Amino acid sequence: MEKVTAKKHLGQHFLKDESVAKDIADTLNLEGYEDVLEIGPGMGVLTKYLLEKPINTYVIEIDTESVEYLGVHYDKLKDRIISKDFLKYDINEVFGGKQFAIIGNFPYNISTQIVFKTLEYRNQIPEFAGMFQKEVAERICEKKGSKAYGILSVLAQAFYDTEYLFTVDENVFNPPPKVKSGVMRMRRKEDYSLPCGEKLFFTVVKTAFQQRRKTLRNSLKTLNLSDSLREDTVFNLRPEQLDYKEFIALTQKIEADGGI
Repeated sequence: MEKVTAKKHLGQHFLKDESVAKDIADTLNLEGYEDVLEIGPGMGVLTKYLLEKPINTYVIEIDTESVEYLGVHYDKLKDRIISKDFLKYDINEVFGGKQFAIIGNFPYNISTQIVFKTLEYRNQIPEFAGMFQKEVAERICEKKGSKAYGILSVLAQAFYDTEYLFTVDENVFNPPPKVKSGVMRMRRKEDYSLPCGEKLFFTVVKTAFQQRRKTLRNSLKTLNLSDSLREDTVFNLRPEQLDYKEFIALTQKIEADGGI
């Protein structure tokens, strides 16, 4: 089996630049875990550099042709190829509650969903790194006050320190995507517990940004806030004017007020 055909419906763009693949593999600091899960390895251009590291590399791949290729070409992956859809798979069937990192050249059509699932498993994922469409990678790392700043920025930064690392040109892929790519990294905060209700925090952030051009007084109307709370000056602001700490403080105020 010489190569895998890129499939448009899976959002496959195979990285062909070895130096970029090595640079992505080197973004992991390998601290606090013994296992790493690569999502969407394709033909293994990134995988080969992960296999050189003192860590147990697992890969998860939905494309059966890629699974066959990896099985033929990478003996070290024996029994570590998961032929499943990451978004639908219970990763603890493999890791059983252990700590592990996630890395990958992520399919652009599901990249934000991958981040949201990572946040769900944050108790087990101390480090996350990979390649996204450039604007998505930037959005995750963006600070308040920007148009790119949004739900994903706040939720990721509440639990992880995020860092945009480098930009990747379209021409290092086969087939080349129509946009530039960006590599970013998230490292879990030492204290990543929330001093407020997690469900309410997610609700406040998502509800606020659904009407991002409005002030919080208007966008959060559905949360049944008291008139006295709505007089707080924070409600004069728009959601992109609050960082994750300020969203946590806002959630605490809504909790104390008895909202929703």
